[in-house]
Amino acid sequence: MDLVDFKDNLPRGHPTILKINISWHHYFPACSTTPWQLEGVTKKLLDSGYHSLIPAQNRTVVVNPEIGAVRNHQVSVARRYGLQFCWLYRPDIRWIRYSPQTKMLVLEKIFPGGIKIPESFLGKNAVHLPTMKTHVFTTTTGAMKNAFGGLLNENRHWTHSVIHETLVDLLAIQKEIHPGIFAVTDGTIAGNGAGPRAMVPVVANLVLASGDMVAIDAISSKIMGFDPLKIDYIRIAHERGLGVGDPSRIEIVGDDISEVNLGFRVKDTLASRGQKAIYWGRLKPFERLLLRSQLVPWSYLASRIYYDLFWFNLIGRRKVEEIKKTSWWKLFESYG
Repeated sequence: MDLVDFKDNLPRGHPTILKINISWHHYFPACSTTPWQLEGVTKKLLDSGYHSLIPAQNRTVVVNPEIGAVRNHQVSVARRYGLQFCWLYRPDIRWIRYSPQTKMLVLEKIFPGGIKIPESFLGKNAVHLPTMKTHVFTTTTGAMKNAFGGLLNENRHWTHSVIHETLVDLLAIQKEIHPGIFAVTDGTIAGNGAGPRAMVPVVANLVLASGDMVAIDAISSKIMGFDPLKIDYIRIAHERGLGVGDPSRIEIVGDDISEVNLGFRVKDTLASRGQKAIYWGRLKPFERLLLRSQLVPWSYLASRIYYDLFWFNLIGRRKVEEIKKTSWWKLFESYG
């Protein structure tokens, strides 16, 4: 964080949202914010005079974040430093209509009744804590996608058919409402394949940090083996001047990563194939009926059955057992 002058990106005198990532309510390597990532950033901020830190996360229709925060040992870190979680779906959290100054690409069309954001985010710094992993919809996921679980409510799945443009819109909104933005991406264990959940964990021993959300995602994507400018959300954000997505124009400090290429590839699961058919394929004409009507619970149930009952038990547990042989597992257990 010091190497990239984080204090220049986070003005003191403002509370700071620690936007954690909980992509699953199970512990699965590379899936959610790690305890050492959360602790390292928390301790550094506290030691540097940032005293009002608020870990925050919303829920999805298929993930229970409060269970995930316990299983990923985020709760134990929060308790150690006296932090109180802000669960954005609770009744005491007020969501307000926000009219962006920046011209939106898609959000105003998706939500014609108004874009709603948490009132509590206004005027606060934001520090994103994503992990380095692939994603079935966006190729890679990181700092830009991490805002998806904070700034939009539970109907955010309505944006999946235009997910790349949505992430660009959200970054533009962040730049309007947050005094400062920063990100620390954990790549100690990275995720390859059908992310953000059904992945193959790979020990990469990397941590990235930047005040440029586009740049950190571009370098993370490059490390994973992708051309960042061929990933739409990075390319569009770069073209709109929201950050730098061209790796040749990004200064790298710290370790030499010029030869690092993890060779990741995005794969699909049975569940993601069905979702893509709804968003972009033969089921597209039925998207509103399947995902915005009384029929919608079927999709949530199908996803829970596939990921929680089938994939995690038959495949995921074996992947966790492999990580238990590494020193990262010993560190993870120390937070329990």
